Amino acid sequence: MNNHEIDYELHGDDMQFVEVELDPQETVIAEAGSLMMMDEEIQMETIFGDGASNQGSGIMGKLLGAGKRVITGESLFMTTFTNDGTGKKHVSFASPFPGKIMPMDLSELNGKLVCQKDAFLAAAKGVSVGVEFQKKAGVGFFGGEGFIMQKLEGDGMAFVHAGGTMHKKQLAPGETLRVDTGCLVAMTQDINYDVAFVGGVKTALFGGEGLFFATLRGPGTVWVQSLPFSRLASRVFASAPQEGGSDKGEGSIAGGLYNLFGGDRR
Repeated sequence: MNNHEIDYELHGDDMQFVEVELDPQETVIAEAGSLMMMDEEIQMETIFGDGASNQGSGIMGKLLGAGKRVITGESLFMTTFTNDGTGKKHVSFASPFPGKIMPMDLSELNGKLVCQKDAFLAAAKGVSVGVEFQKKAGVGFFGGEGFIMQKLEGDGMAFVHAGGTMHKKQLAPGETLRVDTGCLVAMTQDINYDVAFVGGVKTALFGGEGLFFATLRGPGTVWVQSLPFSRLASRVFASAPQEGGSDKGEGSIAGGLYNLFGGDRR
């Protein structure tokens, strides 16, 4: 084992948090802002990148490790939590929005998991958090949400979170699944994935969905989520009163017509 061996327990149902148990000198890494609570004698430290042994030594190695995270839209820094005490200590991390936390044992996934750029929550120290580059340029440029993918590599435990309900689907060799790019949470490294254009002008313009689907081909395992955070946020934003607006019949047909014809024109 190259990673620290950590024990854990999941708490809650739809607003979950994971409690990690650390033996003396064991360390867990996590995204900034994911901490919920921790015992005394847990020491926090902010580091460049993920602190994995394969990111290289010296300032250049650390900068390269941090640079991978910038590409995926994450912070330059991560936080480590180390048990500096003599007994077992606990540190807990909470999911940032309603959904499920999924424990992933990388040793059972051939050492690698590909996941959404914002799905990673925490992992045992030694897990490498990098960028999954797709050979086909179309995936990167036109894939939309979720197709700047992260890769988690190592042989330890990692935790990823999904919005709403999580569904695990096993694909047989040659079996294909089309998924909205925002609903894809994670997949094993043997999944072949690409982006397919949604045919039909009416579908693209009036269907209410994105222009592209993630096309996943087995064999392998795929995890999907029912409520991507971006979808939730867009609905909340669309329903929120606009600055200087009025609450005249929101949610009603009259309110819709009122907004259609411009509302108050002052």
